[in-house]
Amino acid sequence: MFLASDDISQVAGGAAARRLPRTMAPVPTGRIDRLRRAAHAIDWVPDLGARIGSRDWWRGLATCTALCAATIALAPGLPRPIPAAAPAPLAGSALEHDRDQAIAPLALGAGTGRHVAANEMVSHLAEAPERPEMELSATVGSDDRLARVLQRAGVARDQARQAADLVAQATDGAAIASGTRVMLTLGRRPSRAVARPLEQMKMRARFDLAVTLHRTPRGLTLTRQPIAVDRTPLRLQGLVGKSLYRSARAAGAPARVVEAYIKALASRVAVGREVHAADSFDLIIERERASTGETRLGKLLFAGLNRGARTVQLARLADDDGGQWYDVNGQSERRGAMGMPVAGHVTSSYGRRMHPVLGFMRMHKGLDIGAPYGAPIHAIMDGIVQFAGRSGGYGNFVKLAHGGGVVSGYGHMSRFVVRSGTHVRQGQVIGYIGSTGLSTGPHLHWEVWKNGVTVNPQSLKLSSVAVLSGAKLRSFRHEVQALLAVRPGA
Repeated sequence: MFLASDDISQVAGGAAARRLPRTMAPVPTGRIDRLRRAAHAIDWVPDLGARIGSRDWWRGLATCTALCAATIALAPGLPRPIPAAAPAPLAGSALEHDRDQAIAPLALGAGTGRHVAANEMVSHLAEAPERPEMELSATVGSDDRLARVLQRAGVARDQARQAADLVAQATDGAAIASGTRVMLTLGRRPSRAVARPLEQMKMRARFDLAVTLHRTPRGLTLTRQPIAVDRTPLRLQGLVGKSLYRSARAAGAPARVVEAYIKALASRVAVGREVHAADSFDLIIERERASTGETRLGKLLFAGLNRGARTVQLARLADDDGGQWYDVNGQSERRGAMGMPVAGHVTSSYGRRMHPVLGFMRMHKGLDIGAPYGAPIHAIMDGIVQFAGRSGGYGNFVKLAHGGGVVSGYGHMSRFVVRSGTHVRQGQVIGYIGSTGLSTGPHLHWEVWKNGVTVNPQSLKLSSVAVLSGAKLRSFRHEVQALLAVRPGA
């Protein structure tokens, strides 16, 4: 055995090589390889749309012409049809069965989408069978009761009340939070005339407690699953920038917390005039973090503002939800016009001016405060809503009576959230910035009357002071020290 590239004379000897006929002399392998490589290098099917007129193009045209000629020569011819076998036509039940399953227009005889009519072999059921168990979920709505939620989901009234009573015992009667999801498993029922029995129920009864109800031979039993909760407050810090409200919201504070923060600062500083972009805010908020991953933010605990040489640090007593803020020394100061009702900048002062819409000089009886559309507007002092509605050029307008002959008005609102006759507290949100009435852009027109005469709101100074002492002051300072020990973002 030898390879084609071996020298035959070396394998079989010179004599054997001389005995080979001249016609069977081996072709040198090197020449075959060169021919094969040359054939592979030729592009027999070049792109006839490129390099027109080149050697490759003419070679491709010749190849295409040869293939077309070979196809025409080998074709049987156009006049002669190619014979083929056709399937036998369907008839009887086979035709009806295939017609109902065929995908074709109904006009051509197809029965697409139709069901085959029942014959004598079909036995009709009195009613469709039900699944032995049904799993579903329900959601507790606002001001909703758990028993009503279960009844709407299909649980019998007595079982719904029993389940709700068991959950109430586990939560000490606390109301179930709105939005809580209840996972239910309903069992088999003897007939459709009765409700399915409650076999199992799972829900988050409280932020720190999950409960599961199971049906046993003795009735429903409740199992508690306590959830570990970390109650370390959340501390947020950052620069005021162009807007204190937007910067605090971008830092992660909820809108209601930012509103409470601005309300607290308004008792010490004029938020619109005395707060600058280089100042930094400091907020500490109630926070609960469950071991299951959920986080819940609560009320504002600490409001701080670093203004360089002057720092504002306000907190309130742990059991005080009335909005009374104290500084670190236990002193509370509440002001009226010293703080503005919205976080913004004064665009038009009190006095005579050229009206931007009417185009002539007239008395401007208040302050125009520019602010982003939708920014909250706060009451400068406690008072009663005298008017809340549409009022000519003021647009959406709210008027508050504060006592002592002082009345304040707020115009051009996008909407208001108070009604006539209701009592409001200092810092409470009464509406939102808009551009209704005679207005060229989103801003607040703030007007103040003293004994029926308009006055410059910036000239009105009303304040009251309260001071903590004794055990309350010591407890308050201890709480403030604990809050200041919280690390930002921890």
